Amino acid sequence: MNRRDFLKKTGIAGIGLSIPGTLDSFLGNLYSSEYADIGVARGASPAAATKAAIDAIGGISRFISRGDVVVVKPNIGWDRTPEQAANTNPEVVAGLVKLCYDAGAKKVRVFDNPCVDPRRSYHQSGIADAASAVGAEVSFMDERKFKDVALGGRFLKKWPLYTDILEVDKVINVPIAKVHGSSTLTLGMKNWMGIMGGWRGRVHQNLDQGIVDISQFMKPALIVLDAVRILTAHGPQGGNLADVKTLNTVIAGTDQVAVDAYGATLFGLTGDSLGYVCLGHESGLGTMDLSGMIIRTVAV
Repeated sequence: MNRRDFLKKTGIAGIGLSIPGTLDSFLGNLYSSEYADIGVARGASPAAATKAAIDAIGGISRFISRGDVVVVKPNIGWDRTPEQAANTNPEVVAGLVKLCYDAGAKKVRVFDNPCVDPRRSYHQSGIADAASAVGAEVSFMDERKFKDVALGGRFLKKWPLYTDILEVDKVINVPIAKVHGSSTLTLGMKNWMGIMGGWRGRVHQNLDQGIVDISQFMKPALIVLDAVRILTAHGPQGGNLADVKTLNTVIAGTDQVAVDAYGATLFGLTGDSLGYVCLGHESGLGTMDLSGMIIRTVAV
C-alpha cells in the first residue's frame, strides 16, 4: 500500500481534517517519498501558518534552491489596510520572503501592478515595509519593462508582460482569497493579472479564458494562498470591515487549479463554481477534483 492509499483508507486525507503533530511526523517518516498535494495551516501567526502550510507539502527547500533569484508576487491592488482584506497579508509576504532567504535565495523581489496609485497601495497594504524589513527588494513596476509576449492562448495570443518576472529563477504566487464582481472569486490564477500591462479591461471581454491563458504561460514554483482574512463582499476593493471574515488560514500547493478549487471552499463554493477553474481543469492546467488529492491540515 502506498502513502496515498494508506491515507485514504485510514481517513487521514481530506479537507479540513487536522493531523496531530506526532502522527504527522510518523507518517512523514514512513512515507517520505510522497508529499501532500495541498497544505493547509491555521493559526494566529500568519508567518508561522505560511511556514507550516509549505512544510506540509515538503518545505521551502523543495521549491527554492541556493542562489535563486525569486519573485514573490502578492496582490497589492488597492489602497487598503491589511484589516480590510483587499491585498495579500503583509505578514504572509514577509514570512515567505524570509523562508526563501533561509533556503539560500540570492535575492527576493516583490512587486505588483496596482489598480490605483502604487505608492499608496504599497504603503497602506503594509507590504512594502514588511517585505523590505526582511530583505526583499520592493519596487514599483517600470512601464518601460512591459514587453509583448506570445502567450499562445485561446483568447490571449499575446500580451505585454512585466519582463522582470520572466527573468528570474523562481516565481511564487501569493494572492489573497476574496470575492470579485466579475470572476466571482479572485484567488491564485487571477493574481497573474498583476504582471500584465496594457489595458487590462480587454481581458474582461473573455475573463475566464483570459485567466487560464496567462496561467498556462506562467509556471510558478509555488502558490501560497492567503486566507488570514478573506473579503466576502464588495470585492475586489472592499473597504468595509463588516465584509471581512477572519480565518487565520494559509494554503500552499503547486497545482494552480487545485489551489483555487480549494480556495473556493472557503466561501462555501466548489471549483466548478468558477469558470476559470473549470476551464483550467478541462485544458489540463491542473485538477479541480480535490477528492483524489492528499490535503494535509495542521494547526500552529
